[in-house]
Amino acid sequence: MSQNTQNPSTGPAAFQSRFFVRDLQAGIITGTMAIPLSAGIALMSDYPIKVALATVVFACFVGWINAWFRPGNYVGAPGVAAGLAPVLALGVATFGMENMAFVIFMTALMQAIIWKFNLQKYILVAVPEYLVEGLLAGVGLKIAINFFTMTYEIPDSLVTESFWNAARIQMVSISLLGMVAFVFLFSKFQSRQPAIPYFFLMVAGAILAQFIAMPMLHVEDVPLQLSLPLPRFDHALMWLYVLGFAVMLAVIDVIEQVMSNAAIQKIDPLQRKCNTNNSLLAIWVANMGSSFFGGMTNLDGLAKSTTNKLAGAYTKFSVLVVGLVVLFFVINTQYLEFLPKFSLAVIMIFTGWKMILGLLHVAHQGQYALMLATLCALLVYRLGIFEGLLLALAIHGFVNFVVLYYVHNVKSGAIIRKYLQRFSIGGGAD
Repeated sequence: MSQNTQNPSTGPAAFQSRFFVRDLQAGIITGTMAIPLSAGIALMSDYPIKVALATVVFACFVGWINAWFRPGNYVGAPGVAAGLAPVLALGVATFGMENMAFVIFMTALMQAIIWKFNLQKYILVAVPEYLVEGLLAGVGLKIAINFFTMTYEIPDSLVTESFWNAARIQMVSISLLGMVAFVFLFSKFQSRQPAIPYFFLMVAGAILAQFIAMPMLHVEDVPLQLSLPLPRFDHALMWLYVLGFAVMLAVIDVIEQVMSNAAIQKIDPLQRKCNTNNSLLAIWVANMGSSFFGGMTNLDGLAKSTTNKLAGAYTKFSVLVVGLVVLFFVINTQYLEFLPKFSLAVIMIFTGWKMILGLLHVAHQGQYALMLATLCALLVYRLGIFEGLLLALAIHGFVNFVVLYYVHNVKSGAIIRKYLQRFSIGGGAD
């Protein structure tokens, strides 16, 4: 696929003056929507919210610069990866926040290798698309359940011996009304202005909090300092665990980007082709750069990219505007504390639910794909992303072996050769 900076029929990917107003508008809308999503993902990942927002800013700037030279997609909007939130939380718990910069650096290094040798085309051979949907559904279930507690949380001063007191019933009622309003507005405006429900919930929540006591978002004003992402391990075996952990992070991030690009290409207003390997270049550069200030993993998420397109984006200039909008809140984190926790919970529960509904995307692939994807989702929720995906892959391999060996009478050696031949012909989705 061509890597030219300009398509003769559409112009540059990074900026076109004829789309300036549309891209500016789209960037403001998408940037505003990205703030509560990024905050929620940060809480899920056990990362400071300010660090998550700084990661988005840096990824946006890298994505815009990359679009001048090697455009991957044209309307994708970078952000912290929701699908990796539980994995990052596991990394923080296992390695400590002081080592996460090194983990992200190693993840970026793995992604650089994948980009350099264009290995992304082989990954979906080893990991079928429907298992990735199952993985994301499992993560979505984790997100929805984890944020559910915020829908009935009340200030400590209002806690009584009776759990269901008047304040808690009031909070649950407000959360329920917020969810109903959000879903209604999303169903009404998702094809035109999907940011409207986000705007409504944030503004309405901030106004309501002026009259009713409720838990508010707390943003720790952590310093953002540049430093080398050096490891601080006490045990030699930890290096092997970190290496495996980084490979897992890199592969999941790449798979999500591959799938997102396929969807972004479909919604592109000018039907321009995506170059996934170019997108991976922007991802690993942004990940490696963010490791120097303790940042998180990023990718062109489908929710923000869809909002960006529907808000009117035609070029990656909108992404630069997204970065500037988010940068304002990185500098002025105090404004984020006007957001009630219930508003954030509604947004994140809805996000998790949308990830669970991704299982419907594999229904057309047959009962086996749907059953295995659902099993993968449950395993990921119960055991974790790494263990759940590996076990699902093992079950998938065992089922295929049994069918080929006992039903089709294919010998073991032939089964292995048949599998390896799929990699030798250039890869592709299963």
